[in-house]
Amino acid sequence: MSALLKLTLMSVFISSPLFALPTLSEAEAEAIATDAYIYGYPLVTMDMTRRVLTNTVTPSANKAPMGQFANVREYPNASFKDVTAPNADTLYSFAWVDLAKEPYVLSVPDEDGRYYLMPMLDGWTDVFAVPGKRTTGTKAGVFAITGPNWKGKLPGGMKEFKSPTNLVWILGRTYSTGTPADYKAVHEIQNRYMLIPLSSWGKAYTPPMGKVDPKLDMKTPVREQVNALDAKTYFSTLAELMKDNPPALKDASIVAEMAKIGLVPGQPFDLAKLDPAISQGVQNAPKKALAKIQAHEDKAGKLENGWMVTAQTGNYGTDYLQRALVAAIGLGANLPQDAIYPVGKVDSQGNALDGTHKYKLHFNKGQMPPVDGFWSLTMYNDSYFFVNNPLNRYTLSPRNDLKYNADGSLDLYIQNESPGKDKESNWLPAPKDQFILMFRFYWPKEELINGTWQPPAIEKVQ
Repeated sequence: MSALLKLTLMSVFISSPLFALPTLSEAEAEAIATDAYIYGYPLVTMDMTRRVLTNTVTPSANKAPMGQFANVREYPNASFKDVTAPNADTLYSFAWVDLAKEPYVLSVPDEDGRYYLMPMLDGWTDVFAVPGKRTTGTKAGVFAITGPNWKGKLPGGMKEFKSPTNLVWILGRTYSTGTPADYKAVHEIQNRYMLIPLSSWGKAYTPPMGKVDPKLDMKTPVREQVNALDAKTYFSTLAELMKDNPPALKDASIVAEMAKIGLVPGQPFDLAKLDPAISQGVQNAPKKALAKIQAHEDKAGKLENGWMVTAQTGNYGTDYLQRALVAAIGLGANLPQDAIYPVGKVDSQGNALDGTHKYKLHFNKGQMPPVDGFWSLTMYNDSYFFVNNPLNRYTLSPRNDLKYNADGSLDLYIQNESPGKDKESNWLPAPKDQFILMFRFYWPKEELINGTWQPPAIEKVQ
């Protein structure tokens, strides 16, 4: 019996007139609802993000209708405030697809050896497929994305990726050096990323125009909108979303618990019909759950030489708290095999990084980051935004023509003022106050994933 069938039978039984909710105290209901809130946070966040990013008639750099790519054409600068922790290493090509009616076909051109990846996230933010240089190479490819209930035969030459949910987010990334010539080369690649419904494959196809919902809040950040939902709206939304994005079989335990407060996948959630004690407990849950999610940030990874390294992303099993935290602060995170993002907020003595001081990162000879893709170091202010500086430089990486020491070691200088013309190639400008550093390790080797290799400590220069 499939996971979907088992959970469907459970839902039918729970929603039948013969099923009665158990008697719970307010505290018991609050505990169950808090866990349910955390469990559903990624799905509600994904749907809200989809609604905002597809609320347009035609594709642009940051929005596109369902089933079409939005292609980011250049890296953001210090004025960019749309999302936290922006990226200046890869240009995004993202699309949302709904597989409820039929599969979609993704075609990619020959990338001629260029690093790229097309991670596909299901509605719960698990990465279920990653076509790209690491997995499928850089030759042209055709991939069919099928939904959980689809059964059929695909045309020859297509590789199938089966999604556990009908909602899928393709969050593609293509490497670029950021020069005008390389931007042009990547734009030509982006223009050939195509999504076509299976029924239109091999035929002339023109994507339909999108529709705009004028009532949708397009200014307030998605995270703030989700966090502001009251219990009634949040759990009603979650119940509805679970119809097309069913819980996995491994979630049977929490699905059974949620049923005790009347929350059943695909069934209407009616707060007014609950026992007063249960209703109050459910209404208490959002605030408690959000506090629990936020408190998990310092426990989400391992502290290595002052860097918080999180290697549990993209595939969470039943660690719903980890999944919710990543959805809150880094929606769309890759599998660790594709990318790891250590965050540095303190120096080697445990003191907060501050632009009133000067810092240095030293790599011994032969101890550079072990990656098969590439690496970079990004500077953010204390709100995870780029820092304005005279070089308009927001990252340091080998593409900056770094200068190595005579013994083969490497020093990176992190400070507010220039370390001198002879060292500027290795300088990452900092603000005058507190800041945050983030490494990006794309296609990390096993020693980086398992912690055998660790990033060097951030040393304050006396």
